[in-house]
Amino acid sequence: MRIFLDANVLFSAAKSDGAVRQLLMLLEKSGHECCADGYVIAEARRNLLAKAPDRVVDLERLLSRTKTAGAQRSDTALEASLPLPVKDRPVLAAAIRQSCTALVTGDRTHFGALYGRTIHGVAIHSPRSLAEALRF
Repeated sequence: MRIFLDANVLFSAAKSDGAVRQLLMLLEKSGHECCADGYVIAEARRNLLAKAPDRVVDLERLLSRTKTAGAQRSDTALEASLPLPVKDRPVLAAAIRQSCTALVTGDRTHFGALYGRTIHGVAIHSPRSLAEALRF
């Protein structure tokens, strides 16, 4: 399964050796492919530099095991069709363009109403619901 990681998932996995990092390790061990793009990577890096600059090295280690794509050009028609605030549309659009099966995000404020739904072939999950769906 190809799983797109939102910036807050990258941030959490880099910042501490907690549940999110453990989930990403289980995904990798189980043969799943974790994906990200320049948009979410830049946001995760910016937040780590502001809040935990000593953990940027952990983000880089994580990204070395993640399929990454550069920031992609906006697809206005696709993004306009997504039921999200404008700033969050590029995240789901990137997951769709990278042919991911799932998007994992801890952003309950903007994505919470979409947890459990599939949009353009991408199932939206919280870290917990993804772990439960994969029976980890």
